[in-house]
Amino acid sequence: MKLDQLPGNVNLTYCTNIHAGESWSDIRASLDAHVPAIKAAVAPDRPLGIGLRLSGKAAAVARQSEELVAFREQLATLGAYVFTINAFPFGPFHGVRVKEYVYLPDWRSPERVAFTADSAAVLADILPDDVDGSISTVPGAFKANGRKDGAVRAIAAGMIKAVADLVLTERRTGKRIALALEPEPCCLLETVDESLAFFESVLFKPESLDLLAASIGENRKGAETMLRRHLGICYDICHGSVEYEDPVAALDRLLAAGISVPKVQLSAAMRVPVMTNELIDVVMRYDDGVYLHQTIVRSPSRLTRYVDLPDAVAAFREGRADGEWRIHCHVPVFLSDLGEIGSTRADLVSTLAALRQKSRSSHLEVETYTWDVLPDNLRTGPKAADIAREISFCMKELVG
Repeated sequence: MKLDQLPGNVNLTYCTNIHAGESWSDIRASLDAHVPAIKAAVAPDRPLGIGLRLSGKAAAVARQSEELVAFREQLATLGAYVFTINAFPFGPFHGVRVKEYVYLPDWRSPERVAFTADSAAVLADILPDDVDGSISTVPGAFKANGRKDGAVRAIAAGMIKAVADLVLTERRTGKRIALALEPEPCCLLETVDESLAFFESVLFKPESLDLLAASIGENRKGAETMLRRHLGICYDICHGSVEYEDPVAALDRLLAAGISVPKVQLSAAMRVPVMTNELIDVVMRYDDGVYLHQTIVRSPSRLTRYVDLPDAVAAFREGRADGEWRIHCHVPVFLSDLGEIGSTRADLVSTLAALRQKSRSSHLEVETYTWDVLPDNLRTGPKAADIAREISFCMKELVG
């Protein structure tokens, strides 16, 4: 919903990747099942913002004109509006092994470009006139794939095609939509340093700008302006915390470099201040077999990255992973701790306090998508009630 008390045109939502469903009909049904209760709890007297997750096959169907008419009617009935789309996972996101496959197809592939264009067509049609739109997406590729020969060039070319489509979409419809790359541990872009370097050394180089300029009928300077207007970073606070970044400083570094932040995802990660043998069984309760739980261990001298939680546990048993652990597992933001271990909620709280004073992004999205696989002790009630509790927590921190 709109938070008029904050500086900037800020909209707060939750991401519907929380709900299972890959087909367009399943996604629409999940909105009918969950949104009324969430709206009644957090926005009974105003429209509820929704962060819509689309799969590849759902986006291709949803952009059809008759489907858009029906969806606009559904949103009106729900008293809701969509201002951001999560177009990160292309395929199934619940109930099957997702792990590293969540990044495929990546930005080397025309399928990723087409998926993004389909999502943009949906958003341009349903976006309110007084709100800009955003689409969060894969940060290039899984790191191993992004390092293959020719990968970075192909990734940049795919992103340039997507930006060209967004420029032409705005010219045609008047709706401004920005694509937001979401840095994540063990991906091509996983830190602010890597993100800044990618923009400066890849996307803003003459070859990339000339490619965009030719697609949209601009000169190189105009192409750079449009690139900055339609491509930025989706900063996920959970991901930044796992990387031991200061999220507020990270956001300010991006903005100081002229890189927009179309969306900030409000989230928290698992934190183990000092790993011990007694805590191995505790952390392995979160090894759900569905999602990657990238783990970064901080010793006095360095950070050591592990692609998945079992890899870090194996290293610890061999005496190679002593220190603080931060684990990529989205945990409820309203909990200050997780029992025997902690969370990085303090980073979220400090970021919300900073956003209360100064706008850094107009789109804020709560994203705890792990409800179906979290240990039972972390689920305090029905899913809709827990989602509402998360939104309410963030609202209180933002506006009191």
